[in-house]
Amino acid sequence: MPGFVLQVRPRDDGDAAIRVGFTVTKKIGNAVVRNRMKRRMRALARDLLPTKGIAGADHVLIGRQGGIERDYQALTAELAKALTRAALPDTGGHDRPREPRVHHGRGKGRGPRGGAHRQPANTAATQGATSTQEPA
Repeated sequence: MPGFVLQVRPRDDGDAAIRVGFTVTKKIGNAVVRNRMKRRMRALARDLLPTKGIAGADHVLIGRQGGIERDYQALTAELAKALTRAALPDTGGHDRPREPRVHHGRGKGRGPRGGAHRQPANTAATQGATSTQEPA
């Protein structure tokens, strides 16, 4: 969601209590801005988690850059949508590890010397040296 990220994890400990945590990084702003964002997230959780939260799960709200400027009603609708999505049965497709990415660019790490301007190891082979055998 544009204003926050919601993470939900079932505890599987038999306790039906809904727990919630909040975090806002320093990238969002200074302490005043971060505390204001946390107050908004606490109000959202107080309004929606008792009715739409997942029993026996931990909920973590992570504040994003646009959350401080967003309308409270929009944040409420987004959290309701995120909680509904989190309550759906897991399809298993999004938790798979990613396939390793293949890098085809000209970045560092291209060999023992690294960089794009490395010298070839065998200069005779790369300069088109001819073979000493005659064609038969």
